Amino acid sequence: MSGNRRKTAAALAATAAISLLASACTGQSNGASDDPSKETTINFWHGWNSPNEVAGIRATVDAFEKAHPNIHVKVIGDMTDDKINQALRAGGSNAPDVVSSFTTNNVGKFCSSKAFLDLAPFLKKDGIDPDKTFPKAMNEYTQFDGVRCTVPLLGDAYGLYYNKDAFEKAGIKRPPQTWSELAATAKKLTKTKGDSYERLGFMPNYHGYETTTEHYLGAWDPKYFDADGKSNIAKDPSFASMLKTQKKLVDDLGGYEKLEKYRTSFGDEWGAKHPFHTGQVAMQLDGEWRLGMAEETEPKFEIGVAPMPVADDEADTYGKGYLTGTIAGIAATSKKQNAAWELVKFMTTDTDAVVNFANAIHNVPSTLAALKSPKLKYDPRFKTFLDIAADPKSTTTPPSVNGGAYLVSLQNLGFDIEKGKQKDIEAGLKNTAKEIDAAIAQAK
Repeated sequence: MSGNRRKTAAALAATAAISLLASACTGQSNGASDDPSKETTINFWHGWNSPNEVAGIRATVDAFEKAHPNIHVKVIGDMTDDKINQALRAGGSNAPDVVSSFTTNNVGKFCSSKAFLDLAPFLKKDGIDPDKTFPKAMNEYTQFDGVRCTVPLLGDAYGLYYNKDAFEKAGIKRPPQTWSELAATAKKLTKTKGDSYERLGFMPNYHGYETTTEHYLGAWDPKYFDADGKSNIAKDPSFASMLKTQKKLVDDLGGYEKLEKYRTSFGDEWGAKHPFHTGQVAMQLDGEWRLGMAEETEPKFEIGVAPMPVADDEADTYGKGYLTGTIAGIAATSKKQNAAWELVKFMTTDTDAVVNFANAIHNVPSTLAALKSPKLKYDPRFKTFLDIAADPKSTTTPPSVNGGAYLVSLQNLGFDIEKGKQKDIEAGLKNTAKEIDAAIAQAK
């Protein structure tokens, strides 16, 4: 995915915009019975903006129009959630029929508010079984509370990048597979310099690039909510285990203050001076897009890619990871829902369409068939991410009625714990669970 689409803070901040969107678009399906075999034009809005991404979308739409010569697609790119909100409020012939969003956290909003159509009837009509079509985690983050209002449109998988030259010089034979091994490897690769570092084995702080609570929890098997929709973070031991494990690594590598001071020397996450590119850190948790970005900077070392280490008590699940991605849906205000479905179906379930788009923008395919397609073109190291996506043990963060607000609450607790402000992790989790439940109750 393009760099500017994967800044966690930006993704979480978008929750506010989607809250407005959802409250503004609570209309039901208007019962459109358009004939998709007749001449028609539909509007497709997406958020991609870099040249290769825009070209990839254009090629996908061209292939669709060739297969459906009567359906013409007007494509509008670089659309933020706020712009989509405004268009759906305004309605009319210029409003989007098909929408693609990067904000998977807000599927709960899209579904519960009925801003997007329930796609289950369309899938059933065409004999498409989501459980057999999409990877498990992607299947989970595209529905909420029994309503499937979106489908996956390419995905992102998180793994571990490592400096193979540094590993070799340190006599380390393979990448770490558990968090205990990660800690030992990070300490072995760390070189101090005065009161700072010449090289850090791994940056564990939550303000580090991509090292968020939800990404770390991909190494566990977290259940964020119970069967009643209540926050489960104080009851599921995965959360306390992760927070304690991360805090210990922070302390073992020099402590919060020392690490934060070093972090301020890092270059921009999306530029050539990213700390992994420059060799300032030897290991980096990141998504599949990092491989191409790192190689473009012509690093002075060989890059290795592996799954992210898992929790010590889940060593047998090594190979899994955290998944997220892009979603596609149909606006409930659309009067051309059947034609819109034809485009959504093509983009998200046609194997060649998914593969070609994945090849174009170097994302992970979002169907099980596409993940195995011989037409996929990729660096051999990229297969790590394909395997993570296909792994049924891989996890994601579930949708909520108020978007990603619960993740912000959990992340804020993480900040307090790592800096030593909150010393009682269990008490912190109980208080945060109450905060999450209160916010969800208010949003309903």
